[in-house]
Amino acid sequence: MSEQINQYVAQHESRLLEELLEFLRIPSISTLPEHDADVQRAAEFTAASLRAAGMENVEVIATAKHPLVYADWMHAPGKPTVLCYGHFDVQPPDPLELWETPPFEPTLRNGNIYARGSADDKGQFYMHVKAVEALRAVHGALPVNVKFLIEGEEEVGGASVTKYVEENPTKLKADVALVSDTHMYAEGLPTLCIGLRGLVYMEIEATGPMRDLHSGLYGGAAPNAVFGLMELLSKLKDAQGKILVPGIYEDVQAPAKAELESWKSLPFTEAGFLAKEVGSTQLTGEAGFSVMERTWARPTLEVHGIAGGFVGAGAKTVIPAKATAKVSMRLVPNQNADKVVAAFKKYVAEVTPAGIQVEVRVLSAGPAIVVNPDHQAIAVAAKAFSDVMGKPTVFTRSGGSIPIVGDFAKHLGIPTVLMGFGLPDDGLHSPNEKYKLANYYAGIKTVAHFFELYGN
Repeated sequence: MSEQINQYVAQHESRLLEELLEFLRIPSISTLPEHDADVQRAAEFTAASLRAAGMENVEVIATAKHPLVYADWMHAPGKPTVLCYGHFDVQPPDPLELWETPPFEPTLRNGNIYARGSADDKGQFYMHVKAVEALRAVHGALPVNVKFLIEGEEEVGGASVTKYVEENPTKLKADVALVSDTHMYAEGLPTLCIGLRGLVYMEIEATGPMRDLHSGLYGGAAPNAVFGLMELLSKLKDAQGKILVPGIYEDVQAPAKAELESWKSLPFTEAGFLAKEVGSTQLTGEAGFSVMERTWARPTLEVHGIAGGFVGAGAKTVIPAKATAKVSMRLVPNQNADKVVAAFKKYVAEVTPAGIQVEVRVLSAGPAIVVNPDHQAIAVAAKAFSDVMGKPTVFTRSGGSIPIVGDFAKHLGIPTVLMGFGLPDDGLHSPNEKYKLANYYAGIKTVAHFFELYGN
């Protein structure tokens, strides 16, 4: 571990923090059109930071939606090439009243940075930029070749970056990708994620009568779109958490016995998970599987929101003509997204209530991915993480989805090192999202150390 890098980070802590805070002040909410200019501003900030760090060929690339940022530094002949990925777009901050401090006015409390995007993913990918800066400042050059591909659509499906990766395999050619968009299993415990669930995100629209109808005149005869949608959704999963779509479990690939045994050694209790992370009265889910299996290695189906009918103040006695639900399924290794979607649509058609017409629209779909823990870059990353944090690195999976990892495997033929510095209680996508300040600095040191070890 380079003492010079440690000293550089220590000497520049205040500036490194202020730059990140400036970045976090940009409300780059990719799903809201009124923030398109802010997403563009975040892209320009990213590009400027890459140039300042010494990266070359920096481009802000226009797409059909939000921009991409590319940069490279290719002056380490004979050394591996690392492709760094991240995203500068963020989730909407709603509900605003639950934030202790404004989401785009980053605040330091209890050793944490509180702001939307602090952990997901501005604070994490910005460590890569600062690691490059530190290495060039200390050594005058980088120990490996480095490319950056940073996007502004991760929170809305990432269609543009997927298209770009597919169309530019030569430009993006690398030996390994590096992504910091995951978390450590516990504070102070270096963690490499080697598995991600896939994601199919859908919108179900139910239509009943041709227009909203008077419930007194038509109630008891006309189909109700909201009630019909509720009835349909209730048939997708039973009370024990089992998905009822026929064939959904056919291709599920169970974790290896050794992996299941390793999970048992992690510092986990159901009681702690319930109290500190979930905060409900009890846990639910598929019977016969542990919490880790249910969240990391089993397919799931969730309803994210339902809209339809009248929900304003007072009364309006209508039978709604339309209702919509947002639904997603998390996929696990060996499941095919197209096959799952086909089975879902077929089953929905079979269980749709009388008088209701349904349309299923797929908004995004991506497969699950598992990275070989024996790959050289994974082993090097584990050592770098362990050297900086002072503990052996553990290997976990994540229940979440990072579609770009599958794109890198499919179109570039490379594995991804998932080296995240977040914590389980960082509140991603929730009010009061935070990022531990010490992890920001440790991440810069670890990424720099990874580059050094991988270059050797």
